[in-house]
Amino acid sequence: MAGTAEAFWLARPGTGEIRPVDVPEPGPGEVLVRTLHSGVSRGTETLVFRGGVPHSQHGIMRAPFQEGDFPAPVKYGYLNVGVVEQGPAELLGRTVFCLFPHQTRYVVPADAVTVVPPRVPARRAVLAGTVETALNGLWDAAPLIGDRIAVVGAGMVGASVAAILSRFPGARVQLVDTDPDRARIAAALGVDFALPADARDDCDLVVHASATSAGLTRSLELLAAEGTVVELSWYGDREVSVPLGEFFHSRRLAIRSSQVGGIAPARRGRRSYADRLAIALDLLADPVFDTLITGESEFAAMPELLPRLTRGELPALCHLITYPTGE
Repeated sequence: MAGTAEAFWLARPGTGEIRPVDVPEPGPGEVLVRTLHSGVSRGTETLVFRGGVPHSQHGIMRAPFQEGDFPAPVKYGYLNVGVVEQGPAELLGRTVFCLFPHQTRYVVPADAVTVVPPRVPARRAVLAGTVETALNGLWDAAPLIGDRIAVVGAGMVGASVAAILSRFPGARVQLVDTDPDRARIAAALGVDFALPADARDDCDLVVHASATSAGLTRSLELLAAEGTVVELSWYGDREVSVPLGEFFHSRRLAIRSSQVGGIAPARRGRRSYADRLAIALDLLADPVFDTLITGESEFAAMPELLPRLTRGELPALCHLITYPTGE
């Protein structure tokens, strides 16, 4: 055995705990990773924490290295950055990203880790999974030069989408959220901001990421004729109500879902999952993405942190977890 480590587990909905776990010696083709940082995605992970994953989605929602089953006990998470301590020579000592839960050390196949480019700090690299989701959503959306675009919902995914779109030539991009404090995030990302009532309409494309019925309704209202809403929200076990009468048919509007579990059809067959993640990490060379890290806690504080995030006491986008050996 390589020894023991500590991992964060959801013991039961609403209650988390840190448990000891055994870590095996890495075998051929495996790596031992010492975690520097992990990230808590406030949307998905708080939904898991409160036990809100519908039974029909238990299989689809499994994280790659999840242990246990929904609703609990379960070890869940997918934003992990660490240093390879044992493994193939080409990876030894390298900083890597892995879709692994919150755990101090772990062993995975070498092909499950992606080397973080030297120009991307380890702290920022925890965003790779979320930026990958945003990238896949924009592959689905396929914006055009000069498009009028709204991003509704300035959470972690929506802000990532806006950050990528801020580079898009000729586009009019507006980030829309009910929280006026998110105007500071929009300004840092280099895009406009509006409260829902003040958002600019006549949009060619709306990317929705607020995970609310009101946000989806407003997204439809902002579209020009024959425009499209690309839906990136994950609602879990909540029912969604949206008006498909009124102008929906007369304007020939469309709602299209996007989910990171599959490569967008426009790139399927030409890009692999590894390619997509590598592109996301390259995008993270831009320090503008530091704006998305809005809080930081020590690993030992996670059992107290998750209830506060779930209750909305901490207005976090991505909450950074730093480990005892973290930088």
